[in-house]
Amino acid sequence: MKTKLYFAAILFLGTIGVSNAQAQNQECMTNLSIYVEHAKVKNYEAAYTPWKMVYDNCPSLNWANFAYGERILKDKIKKSSGADKDALISDLISLYDNSVKHFPKKATPAAVAIDKVLLKYDNKMTNDAEIYSMLGDAFVNDKANFKNPKALYLYFSSLVDLHNSGAKELQEVFDVYDDVNEKIEDENLKLTNIITKLLPKEEAGTLTSKEKKRLSSATTNSESFGKIAGSIDSKLGALADCGNLIPLYEKNFEEKKGDVKWVKRAVGRMFSKECTEDPMFKKLFDEQLKLDPSADAYMYGGMLKLKSGDKNGAISDFNKAGELENDSYKKSNLLYKIATIYKKGGSKSTARSYAQKAINANSSNGKAYLLIASLYASSANSCGATTFEKRAIYWKAAEMARKAGRVDPSLSGRANQSAASYSAKAPTKEMIFTAGKAGQTVTFKCWAGGSVKVPNL
Repeated sequence: MKTKLYFAAILFLGTIGVSNAQAQNQECMTNLSIYVEHAKVKNYEAAYTPWKMVYDNCPSLNWANFAYGERILKDKIKKSSGADKDALISDLISLYDNSVKHFPKKATPAAVAIDKVLLKYDNKMTNDAEIYSMLGDAFVNDKANFKNPKALYLYFSSLVDLHNSGAKELQEVFDVYDDVNEKIEDENLKLTNIITKLLPKEEAGTLTSKEKKRLSSATTNSESFGKIAGSIDSKLGALADCGNLIPLYEKNFEEKKGDVKWVKRAVGRMFSKECTEDPMFKKLFDEQLKLDPSADAYMYGGMLKLKSGDKNGAISDFNKAGELENDSYKKSNLLYKIATIYKKGGSKSTARSYAQKAINANSSNGKAYLLIASLYASSANSCGATTFEKRAIYWKAAEMARKAGRVDPSLSGRANQSAASYSAKAPTKEMIFTAGKAGQTVTFKCWAGGSVKVPNL
């Protein structure tokens, strides 16, 4: 009898437990619906109490607990101060941590670390050491999801500040600089691939509303990465000049010369910073050629041969470089570098030829368009018989600069500035009127070739 009563009691209590759980779940569902409606219209004050009830009792019920919860808490943080504000910031940090536990597929480790760092950074509650440590762990362990431009900048910026205080070595600064720039290039490549596919449809006027949003988003994000890349270069500043690079590489050469990644990055950095006259560049290049006789190695070899007067040898190496590289994006960048070599040497026609090959390999290579634009602009005095004709080349230069910004919005700042500068040097409306050239075509008989149509008045 006692045994029957015992099991009956267990069954009764279990029924109560299920009923209570169902009741609570129903209450959570009701409050979820209430706070979501308030949050949708940004009435975060009214949303707070029903959201808190659901978040505390049914955190796994819906992702909205975290998506809207972040907005609700951020609104309260903005309107609070002192100890209340600190407590709310602590609540938001806890929300970020809990989001990984309850929705690991939506809240990635990198995204959560970035959210926490940015929250603390914006509220002056962290330091360089903590920023670098938290973002460094996220970048290394969850690189695929580390996509926030501001976080990429803070990751690198905090390291530079730590180096300046004597806490980090210069080599680590260069390593992270390369890692961050590679990440920016990878993310921007995805964006420019989207833009490349959609631009022809935009020009034809056949974009769907969904494609318009996609193109706009890709353009905006690409611009953001471009701005951050520029800020990162500015932050690096003089740390990467030849006076710092050469002694560092001389110091580490014996230890690192077998590390192909280190050698290739060192050669690439010395090339980009124009430290190629120093014997250390040749020493590093020879190591790269032994370790990895790749396309880049032949490109650098061609440059050295060109400088020594061996034009045929240089051409042979440049062609070999182009043949070895099969990846269209890498091939485009390599051809662009060859174009810069010829530009520095004053061979404008050859420089344009390689820049055009770079564009053929990757139509979103905005740097190649900018290089061609600068070649045209530098030829104003040699591309015409009259002042009008000479200045008309600037229209051609401006056109190429604008094209650079369209195909790669990360360069839009530089591209727009260049285009504006070139346009300002082109014939004015008064000059067009006086010359009677409105709507006519100006043909260039210099190396640039081609023509431009004079704007109508």
